[in-house]
Amino acid sequence: MNRFLSKDFLSGLMFIAFGLIAIYFGQKLAQGTAVRMGPGYVPRMLSYILLGLGALICVVAAVSGGEPVEKLKWKPLTMVTIGIVCFALLFERAGLLPALVVLVFISSLGGEEFKLTEVIGNMIVLAILCTIVFKVGLGMNISVIQGVW
Repeated sequence: MNRFLSKDFLSGLMFIAFGLIAIYFGQKLAQGTAVRMGPGYVPRMLSYILLGLGALICVVAAVSGGEPVEKLKWKPLTMVTIGIVCFALLFERAGLLPALVVLVFISSLGGEEFKLTEVIGNMIVLAILCTIVFKVGLGMNISVIQGVW
């Protein structure tokens, strides 16, 4: 088995990539000092921590090996992505509930087992919880059903 294609090694590379991207986008922020921190101090330090952890994970994975990466499953990836895009397009036009119903239904089509009763149960529970949390609890100014509430 190739140690550089293990899950651990690739996740370490992902940490390093996120750290480098954060440093790149935060490079124009003033860093300041530990005593007088600028707006870029904490993001830059967190980026360095990500880089260090990523390097450590890569070294440990290269020395000890790990689980090989599984073959990419295109159906779940595609269906969840389509569901998220549909949610984003429907959220402002139709409201939270219709967008959630479409998201759950389309994303469920990507699974190995599709049972309509379970999907409907998920839709109902998620709709109730999201309405309680976002509309009632947080008081967000979102439309639950466009033109109704």
